[in-house]
Amino acid sequence: MIDEILIRLLRSPLGLRLAQIGLDESATHRVTTALVWLRANFAQPMRVAELADLAHMSLSAFHQSFRAVTSMSPLQYQKALRLQEARRLMLSSVMDAASAGRQVGYLSASQFGREYARFFGQTPARDIARLAEQAVTRAASGG
Repeated sequence: MIDEILIRLLRSPLGLRLAQIGLDESATHRVTTALVWLRANFAQPMRVAELADLAHMSLSAFHQSFRAVTSMSPLQYQKALRLQEARRLMLSSVMDAASAGRQVGYLSASQFGREYARFFGQTPARDIARLAEQAVTRAASGG
């Protein structure tokens, strides 16, 4: 059954892209190396040139390949990781926005608040209150 699924995936329009992931020398595989590093170190300062070196690519080739794989620039990707983690921290740990922002690598609480509102469409406090209310509503309705 697994073999059949793999064969169908490889024959699909995405098949070539999927096959490239497994090739050690493919650009997709190299970008994946950088993605793994970013996921593990998203709170750390990041230099795109260092990620390109990690992927054994020139800076321009890395930018182009990274965008092809993620539809984002490396900085946008890091920002998305940071903001998602901050949201998770505020929801699960009942952490305030300033503390969550610091924990995910923001040096400025105001910058964190601006970027959070731009990304999620609401300030951290409003977004977390809305999500908490939705969770309570779902729990009360048995969903």
